[in-house]
Parts: sequence; structure tokens; C-alpha cells
Amino acid sequence: MTTAVAAPFRFFSLQVVRTLRIGPSLVRVTFAGQDLRHFFSDGRDQSLSLFLPHPGQDAPAVPFELGWGSPRSSEAESGGGWWQGWRELPDGVRAVMRSYTLRTLRRDPDEIDIDFVLHTPAGPASAWAAGAAAGDRVVLLGPAVADNRAIRFRPPAGTDLVVLWGDESALPAIASILESLPAGQRVRVWLETHEVGNVRELVTAADAEVTWVVGESSVDVLREARLPAAEQPYVWIAGESGCVKALRRHFVGERGIDRRRITFVGYWRRGMSEEQLREAE
Repeated sequence: MTTAVAAPFRFFSLQVVRTLRIGPSLVRVTFAGQDLRHFFSDGRDQSLSLFLPHPGQDAPAVPFELGWGSPRSSEAESGGGWWQGWRELPDGVRAVMRSYTLRTLRRDPDEIDIDFVLHTPAGPASAWAAGAAAGDRVVLLGPAVADNRAIRFRPPAGTDLVVLWGDESALPAIASILESLPAGQRVRVWLETHEVGNVRELVTAADAEVTWVVGESSVDVLREARLPAAEQPYVWIAGESGCVKALRRHFVGERGIDRRRITFVGYWRRGMSEEQLREAE
């Protein structure tokens, strides 16, 4: 008898199919590739690691051979292998690695969408997204199992109020979360953006109220907001690490919400690159 264990994550070799400007500082990039037949996800705030080439490279430099059509299981579970090999590649050669949220997975044909924030000044990932064109190649570390640990939005059974907060980096996750919620679920959302043109209607069957805060910090706005009475609230907050920590303290210390009913994710930290943030962690 043989026993096979499916790796929850694997590498995918993908190509850009098209891009779409969805706001003044937001661009949606659609990727496709034969590998996506092995890609499965339950959505919500599904986290992905994207490997991008430097200017002048026709593909991202990674420490293994994908063959551009043959997916390979990651060694992320053991904490070694590809990560150490990637770190040992020379600066300026080593692929740019950034974390993003899956926006949409479609079948027939197999495609995924990832939304990028275009920063000023642009970092390497933002600059890549601004100039992305059909045929550009990337490598993705993503899920091969639909329900995986890179999905963090998990309200406990019986949750009678969902509270969501995020900045522009969390907009794709919040949009996907709202799409996943059932009719009748009470939801209160705060979204922060620097550009009024990024404001849009978000699709959901839930009983949702969405507050956009444009051009200023939304942390104080949420602190002062009146929330509906709830016996079993669940809070999901993601975005800049300092804001996330401040809001977590607020919900636990000032609103008395059980910390076990709060999911918080620092997507980025002011003044630090993702490489610096990973080192700090």
C-alpha cells in the first residue's frame, strides 16, 4: 500500500494575460498558465507569494527549475529549501518576492486576478505592475488545497457581527470576503484610500454597511464609530502594521472583544520594504 500526501502549497509558472486600471492607483493583472489546473482556493483573504523579474530579466530568477509548465511542490512547510536558495541568489538577480491577496479564480479558461496598488514613489513590485504586459512571466507560490492556512478570515460559528478594516492593500481581501458572506450576515466595513477614484461599490449578499475614508487615517474614525450590539462579534483587520496593532488594542482594551475573536494581519510596515519586514519577523 502507498500513501500520498498532497502538499498544500506549490509553485506555479504563469504569464500575464491582460491588465485593467480599476482606479487611479489600482491595477488588476490577470494571469494564466497550464499550472493553474492544480490551483485551488476557497478565496476570502487567500494569501499568495509572487516572484517578479527585475528590469531587463525575461523571467524571475528563482533557485529551482520550473520548466514553465511543470508545477513543483514547495518546501515551505519544512521552512528550508527554496527560501534559503532564494536568499543566496545575488542582489539585483534574486527575484522580487511580494505578498498579495488572490482577488479572483476563474475556470474555463483557468485564470487568476491580482490587484496591485501603484505607489508613489514606486517600489519594484509597483513599477512592475504599472508596466505589465501580456506575455510577461512570473512565478507564484500558492495553494494546491482549497482550504489552507493562508486563508485567515475564519469567523467562529454563531458570529452575529463581522467588523472589517483595511487600507488599500487590504481592499482585494475585503472585497473577496464580502462576496463570500451569506445573506443576512451583519457586516460593518471601514476602508481607507488616498484616492477618491478608488472608491467603488462592493458586491455582497450580506447586510453590509461600508464606510470609505478618503485622504486621512481611518483609525480614529473607527475608534469613534458606534457598532451595533452583538453577542458574538468577529473582527478582521489588515493593512499597515502600526494601524493594525493600534486597532487590535482598541478592540480588546476599549471595546472588550475577546482577542480570540480578532484576526489581524500586517500586510506592510511604514518605512520598511517587505524584505526588511521578513527579516524583522
